[in-house]
Amino acid sequence: MKFCSECAAPVELKIPADDTRERFVCSACGVIHYQNPKMVVGSIPVWEQNGELKLLLCKRAIEPRHGYWTLPAGFMENNETSAQAAQRETIEEAGANIDLHELFAIINVPHVHQVHLFYRATLLDLNYAAGTESLDVQLFSENEIPWDDIAFPTVSHTLRFFFSDIKKVKQGGNFSVHEDDILKPMRGNT
Repeated sequence: MKFCSECAAPVELKIPADDTRERFVCSACGVIHYQNPKMVVGSIPVWEQNGELKLLLCKRAIEPRHGYWTLPAGFMENNETSAQAAQRETIEEAGANIDLHELFAIINVPHVHQVHLFYRATLLDLNYAAGTESLDVQLFSENEIPWDDIAFPTVSHTLRFFFSDIKKVKQGGNFSVHEDDILKPMRGNT
């Protein structure tokens, strides 16, 4: 950030009074510009028929990770709830009609200033189609998932949590809410 969005004067990075972190502060009007993580919100759309469970994945038509598979998800917009964002992103990317369930995974990705939230969902029908941000949309069983072509670690982690929970549910257990952190390795560490 170089200029104040309030008055267009230059900003400087400093620790404001009564704060503990560096912030961009306007040199003219004194406005403190807080920068906070972005929320990425999506769903885990499931179709079950004759005891076979499949998940809906989207092949990305945009960067980053063009051509890789992901769950339908994207940035939360102002004036919407996280559940509304999950529903909207599922419609936009996969054209899918879903019944949204509870929050399933919260994954912090601090090195890119993001928090990813995924909700469990049930497909209401098989009327889905790739949106403008997707090249393709397909249903996959666990053994069909293109694990080497998953776009993001948050999606891989969420899928692994999901299939682990499915095994528990089949044995009479319940779904859990999963929390995870994906930390960027420090240089020189392996």
